[in-house]
Amino acid sequence: MSNGSANQQFRIEKRSPAYWRVIIDNPPFNIFGPDSIPQMNAAVSALETDPDVKVVVFESAVPGFFLTHYDFIPPLQETTRMPPGPTGMPPLPDMLARLGRAPVVSIASIRGRATGVGSELALASDMRFASREKALLSQWEIGASLVPGGGPMNRLSRLIGRGRALEVLLSGDDIGGELAERYGYVNRSFADSELDAFVDGLALRIASFDKESIVAIKRHVNIATLPSDDEVAPEWDAFIASVGRPQAQERIAQLMQLGLQKNHDVEARLAHYTGTLGR
Repeated sequence: MSNGSANQQFRIEKRSPAYWRVIIDNPPFNIFGPDSIPQMNAAVSALETDPDVKVVVFESAVPGFFLTHYDFIPPLQETTRMPPGPTGMPPLPDMLARLGRAPVVSIASIRGRATGVGSELALASDMRFASREKALLSQWEIGASLVPGGGPMNRLSRLIGRGRALEVLLSGDDIGGELAERYGYVNRSFADSELDAFVDGLALRIASFDKESIVAIKRHVNIATLPSDDEVAPEWDAFIASVGRPQAQERIAQLMQLGLQKNHDVEARLAHYTGTLGR
């Protein structure tokens, strides 16, 4: 569960002026809630404005969890009353869109569960690398009668194609590291013991190159691949609308009774539990 805004949930560690790491650290499950938004926004803003940083790696300090779903304990109004970000979109889609356009290469190093917001952060990053044994990616929302809100319908469809995107989004099931690589959900998967060395080596290599060239290359790739804000924004509206539906309220209540946000087994095997609700 969320432990309050005093916790440093998104911690920047500067390996060098050009190479940063953003450590996600909100134990026990790295759940993302309203109190996470200002901290994530501070990290994205720093990446947008720092003149020296060239590459950033997002990783988790919480065993078994990269970043997971939205926090269902705070009242929804704590989220909906937040002012829009610089893009004009609500905070979460705003931050993810800005990360995609930031003048820095973003890499998601996925070990553990990347569910909901975690999957959406990975999709908004420029590259994704996963532990073959320990990574689990999913857009779980359909299992709770929800619609994803952080842009995965657009980003995932562009990344892995229509049929596979619909499989991920409509099954709500877990995609392990090896299958994620085969689908193109991640760039590559590695044996868990090899993941850190590869990601660190790639980040150091990119950090050694000219920033102006990095920014120009990313800008031209963005033109061909990134969804527009007008395409992403309606997904958040659909998420907020879905949260208020009786079907979603009933399923969320069932999951909370089973131990969502409290029980490690429920969070670790979320796809199993959502798959049992309608049977």
